[in-house]
Amino acid sequence: MKLPVEWLSLQQTFAVCLGHEAALRDALLDLKSRQLAAADLDGLSKEDRRLLDQFAYRTTRLQDDMGARLMPAVLRARGEEITAMSVIDRLNRLEQLGWLASAEHWGELRRVRNEFAHEYPETVAERFKGYSGCFLFIY
Repeated sequence: MKLPVEWLSLQQTFAVCLGHEAALRDALLDLKSRQLAAADLDGLSKEDRRLLDQFAYRTTRLQDDMGARLMPAVLRARGEEITAMSVIDRLNRLEQLGWLASAEHWGELRRVRNEFAHEYPETVAERFKGYSGCFLFIY
């Protein structure tokens, strides 16, 4: 049986997201074993900096791929027409279907990601103010 292109796209996109998720889990496990504190961030070793970079990169990629590729692929695989739907309409539809716990929470995570990426705070204290629990939902 040949699968429709929408289902193949969904499978492929899901596999990409699983790859990001696996790398993110590895990074989180390594970070937990390091027991880094905010005070340690000014004098990170090269290895710890690379580990934090991997965490940041994979978090961003997972979020980007989920929002831009996976979520639309889920809706298209269900046979829904999404061309005219805004992003918030897609998120609300996914929440309605039970595929997304909260469209509002997803929007907040995107806001924090964008703020962090485009308005990166200067000091360690500023970086952690208000962001310390943002990614705890992942695991």
